[in-house]
Amino acid sequence: MMQRTAISILVVLLAGFLFLEACKKQGNASPALIPLQFTVPEGFPEPVYKFENNPLTQQGFELGKKLFFDGRLSRDGNFPCASCHQQFAAFATFDHPFSHGFNNQFTTRNAPGLFNVAWMKELHWDGGINHIEVQPLAPIVAENEMAETIDNVIAKLKDDAAYRQMFKTVFGDEEINSQRMLKALTQFVAMLVSADSKYDKVKRGTASFTEAEAAGYGVFQAKCAACHAEPLFTDNSFRNTGLPVNDILKDIGRMHITGNPADSLKFKVPSLRNVYATFPYGHDGRFYSVGAVIDHYRSAVVNGPTTDPLVKDNIPVSDYEKLDLLAFLRTLTDSAFINNKNFAAAE
Repeated sequence: MMQRTAISILVVLLAGFLFLEACKKQGNASPALIPLQFTVPEGFPEPVYKFENNPLTQQGFELGKKLFFDGRLSRDGNFPCASCHQQFAAFATFDHPFSHGFNNQFTTRNAPGLFNVAWMKELHWDGGINHIEVQPLAPIVAENEMAETIDNVIAKLKDDAAYRQMFKTVFGDEEINSQRMLKALTQFVAMLVSADSKYDKVKRGTASFTEAEAAGYGVFQAKCAACHAEPLFTDNSFRNTGLPVNDILKDIGRMHITGNPADSLKFKVPSLRNVYATFPYGHDGRFYSVGAVIDHYRSAVVNGPTTDPLVKDNIPVSDYEKLDLLAFLRTLTDSAFINNKNFAAAE
C-alpha cells in the first residue's frame, strides 16, 4: 500500500511539473495574430495600397497606433505624428494654417486630414511621397517638424521592453528596424477610413437630404465634381487653382518635385470629406472658412500660364447656390470617424 501511494504521489508531482512547464512555454509564446479585414466601403474603388505585402492584424494595428501617438519619434518627445494630425479635426491640424514643430518652428504647409490614404498614389501637397509606407520618414527627419533621425528613433524603441514584445508578436521576433516600424504605422494609418457621413447614408438609402442639401448637391455636381470626384471627393490630381503666390513662402508646388514648369503652382486637390472639421484651407491654410474658399473661385482666381482651365476666369456661383453648397458640404462630416475610439490614443 505504501509503495502504491508513493507511486501515486510521484505521478501527481510529475503531472504538475509537466503542467508548469507547459504554462511557461505558453507564456513565452507570442499570442496568435488576429487578422483584420480592410473593408472597401460601398461605392469606393479598390485601394491603391496593396495589403498583401503588409497583412493587417489587430496586433499590428495596435503597434502602429502606439507609434502614431508616441512623442519619442521626435527629438524632444513633444511631437508625435498625432500632434499634427488630431482626430477631432479628422486627423488634420485644428485652427492653425501651419503645424508646430521642434524648437518652436512651424511647418510651411497646412497638414491635410489623414484619412482614406489607402487610395492615394502620391502624398503631400506636391506629391513628393509616392508610397504610404515611406511617408512618415519625411516628418520624422524634417528639422522643422519632428527633427529626429531614424537611427535614434529605432534606438529608443529598442530600449523599450513593451515595444520589443509588441514587435515580436507582430513580426515573429524582437528585431526592430525602420521597415517594420513603417509597416506598423501603415497598418494604423491605412485603417483610417472615412465613409459614414450623412452623404454616405443618403447614398446607401438610410437617410435623406434636406431641400437645401439636395440643391447644394446639384450645385456641387455641376461646378465642383470635376476635381472633387465622388466618392473620395478628390481626383488626387495636381492643379493650379489660381491662388496668388505667398510672397514669404514662395511655394511653387509640384514643380518643386518634377522640375517641370508646367507644374508650377500646382497642388494636390484635397478631399472635401470632413471639410468642416479640417479648417483652415489651402496648401498654406490661407482660408479660414469654407465660404471664403467658394468666394475665391467665384471672383478671385488669378489667371496664369498654368491656371487650370476649369477655374480660369472664375466659377459662377450665385449667393443662393453658395448657401445650398455650404449646406451640402456639411453632410460630408463623418462624426463616427472623428469619434471612433479605435483610432484614439490609449487612455
